[in-house]
Amino acid sequence: MTEDHSAAPAAAGRGGRLLVPGLACLMVLLLAAGWLLSGHLVSGAPALAVAAGRTAASFLVITAVAAVLPRTWAGVRTATARPGAIAVLAFLGFFAYYSGTLLGTSRIGASRVGLIVSLLPCLTFLIGIVAFREPSSRRKLSGTLLAVAAAVGYAIADGRASGAAVGGGALLTGGLMALAGTFTYALYGYVYRQRMADVPPLAALPAITGAGTVMLGVAVLLFVPLGSVRAADWAGIALLGAVLTAPVFVISHELILRKGPLFTSAVALVVPFLVRLGEWALGSAGPPGPLVVALIAVCAAGVWLTVGGRAAPRTVPADGSPADPGASDPAASDPDVSGPAGPASPSSAPSQGSSS
Repeated sequence: MTEDHSAAPAAAGRGGRLLVPGLACLMVLLLAAGWLLSGHLVSGAPALAVAAGRTAASFLVITAVAAVLPRTWAGVRTATARPGAIAVLAFLGFFAYYSGTLLGTSRIGASRVGLIVSLLPCLTFLIGIVAFREPSSRRKLSGTLLAVAAAVGYAIADGRASGAAVGGGALLTGGLMALAGTFTYALYGYVYRQRMADVPPLAALPAITGAGTVMLGVAVLLFVPLGSVRAADWAGIALLGAVLTAPVFVISHELILRKGPLFTSAVALVVPFLVRLGEWALGSAGPPGPLVVALIAVCAAGVWLTVGGRAAPRTVPADGSPADPGASDPAASDPDVSGPAGPASPSSAPSQGSSS
């Protein structure tokens, strides 16, 4: 099949030439701000409460968006008719992902966890090789090894350079929690392709985020003393979910339709730099040294090698919706990564970069 570009000019023409750069800049700023706010919130509120409130606020906004877009209604009905798939996706993509990354953030900080989350395309690539026997390449394998090595080096070097008081035990447990959460989101991308490939993310997300809210809400009721969460923290959590998380789903989906998942993933690679600079500006960390900046750059380069390459040909229907199921991979619109997935293979899955 050859790719039909007739939809691309139509999409690009809506809003003018500055729309795509504007959306890309807005997405990056929202992602970075989301990580910084997450780091602040989990320093004073239980991570599970932040995860549950964030997911609930995202659910309300995404559901409202889907409700006003008639083109999503059929997909919403299709998604809600698959309760088993919804439950699995909610557990992997919201309960486990947000619990792991936010618990990790409370221990090792937003910038380290943000960099770990940016390894999502690499983890997806490795899962594809091991579990699904997908073809590999030296470029992708080299990129994955380079990114992982740089991320580990950054986690160690940044603490020494900034004088951050993160002990070895906290660094290990926090890193493993964040890595486990990122791993479950990589699995989420595969499960979505198998169970929801015919449903656009904006149509499937209301049901998935709703189920995720219920799961996290039950965990909060069982394990979190709600009296310990201040009103100001709840307000910040609502801001995180409604203003900094939900819009990223919508923006990244629009960018994928207009420019493709690789472009969206590449844009998100700048997020770890912004998060680290933001921590310095807010006084929560010292200035990043040359080694720290270099390691973030090397990690970004490794991720780029993993997700880069020529996209498989695909046919784009005249209505602008992706013909290939992979083109609407939810992993590519993860609010913390926002990105990567290749249109045809889960192994090229995303960079919510990098969001909260």
